[in-house]
Amino acid sequence: MVRMHPQPSVSVYNKLLSVTAKMNKYSFALHVFDEMCQMGTPVNDYTRNIAINCYCRLKRVDLGFATMGFFLKKGYEPNGTTFSTLIKGLFLDEKVADAAKLFKKVLDSRLCEPHDVMILTVIEGLCKAGQIFPAHDLFHGLERTRWKPDVKAYNALIDGLCKTGRVDDAFHLFSKMIDKGISPDVITYNSMIQGLCDVDRMKDVVGLLNQMVGSNVPFDVVTLTTLMDTYCKEGKVEEAKDLLEVMIQHNICPDVVTYNALIDGFCLRGEIDKAKEVLDSMVDRNLNPTIVTYNSLINGYCKRGRLDEAWVLFLDIPRMELVHSTCTYNTMIHGFISKDRFAEGWKLFNDMEARRVSPDICTYNTLLDGLCRNGKIDEALSFLHTIEVKGVNPDILTYGVMINGLCKNGKHDVARDIFDQLPSKGLQPNIQIYTMIIDLLIQVISVDVVKPLLVEMEKCCCPPDSVTYNVIVQSLLKKDELNNAIPFLKDMHQREFSADHATFAMLIDRVQGQNEDDFLIKLMKNVMPKEIFKN
Repeated sequence: MVRMHPQPSVSVYNKLLSVTAKMNKYSFALHVFDEMCQMGTPVNDYTRNIAINCYCRLKRVDLGFATMGFFLKKGYEPNGTTFSTLIKGLFLDEKVADAAKLFKKVLDSRLCEPHDVMILTVIEGLCKAGQIFPAHDLFHGLERTRWKPDVKAYNALIDGLCKTGRVDDAFHLFSKMIDKGISPDVITYNSMIQGLCDVDRMKDVVGLLNQMVGSNVPFDVVTLTTLMDTYCKEGKVEEAKDLLEVMIQHNICPDVVTYNALIDGFCLRGEIDKAKEVLDSMVDRNLNPTIVTYNSLINGYCKRGRLDEAWVLFLDIPRMELVHSTCTYNTMIHGFISKDRFAEGWKLFNDMEARRVSPDICTYNTLLDGLCRNGKIDEALSFLHTIEVKGVNPDILTYGVMINGLCKNGKHDVARDIFDQLPSKGLQPNIQIYTMIIDLLIQVISVDVVKPLLVEMEKCCCPPDSVTYNVIVQSLLKKDELNNAIPFLKDMHQREFSADHATFAMLIDRVQGQNEDDFLIKLMKNVMPKEIFKN
């Protein structure tokens, strides 16, 4: 274009820049912009803002600021779009604090008039970064100014509140926007419905659906897909399927997410053949399955023990021009290992790394569990060290798997050492790990060392449960320490815990031949499961 005579107008250049930017060809757009500057081609606000946006999209917000500074020296004033673009660039570059500071500077120094897009950018950026409280405070601060948040800003904050479980706060904001005369749109309702479904408040969901009908806000595919997904997770797959038919009848076109929810629902119920039927109907509607679709089906086959069919699907994925995800590999690896096909699971892990699909902590936990199940404790300890060296942070489940494997394979001292190191790693033992260690300590030391651990559990807001007490009683009875078990049976009665069948059977062995008024028999009745007591 630079060789053309006469030179194209700035509007022609702007159209080229705009189109290439929308195609995500940011580097090419910047190359054209650079040629314009070198040739002295006139530029306007639109041109400059496109260039700044391209730098921001490439996560070079520093060059975006440099571009603004360059034109500022030439006498061009940045406008609201310029600052909105830079703020968004800072969020994209995960410089959340800097983005908030820039917005505050715009307001305090009156650098420009903040418009709705700028306000939305800040609220949405803070929410996506998990900064809900700052977003909430900023939002209410703006309400007291002349820059009132619009429905899109309300939607962003409501969505952020719902996604962090603060549904009551979202409901309050929802009511407030109506009181202020701002009508919720379908996006508002969808965020609220998703948040309420996540916390199982279905009565409130029904109320909102009725409100949508009363306010003439039509349901869209997101509304009904959210309901379908909730039905499926609750095991109400037939209701979800009926809802799919309603969507089609009302000319609301189900999308791939809709079908994925239904496929996953059938897979969770073990009805793989029905899931396949849904897949076929999805393809008949010219919707292409995604990797999520295949992940659900592979998971369904694995849970039913149909590994060979899962493996056929796994191999079929590249033919569908899809790429295996970490979740795909994790599901298949877990399927192999859960069916004692550890060698195949480990081979698949090697293939995963060779194809540069990044393993996550779930991958490592599954493999570690496989090593422990196969009695390969030394290899498991070495693998745990490898995980730590790679910079992956093992979670409490990782160490739980390792401690369990060590306990079952007689490596008691090593298990205790790992348990003692958890606080220094910033991890709080969960109830399962405490129970494992308590069982271990009773076996190798004595019940006296367990009592401080029970107190510690209470202090850490991780109180012992029925399983913990059953494990303690069983361990003591195995050591023929009935007298030491009695105080724990009393505690079980006070906490309204019941003995499980294994504990109860061991206690019965102890009282055979005893009189009916025997103290232990009375204690047994106190912890006896109610259904047994009635019989």
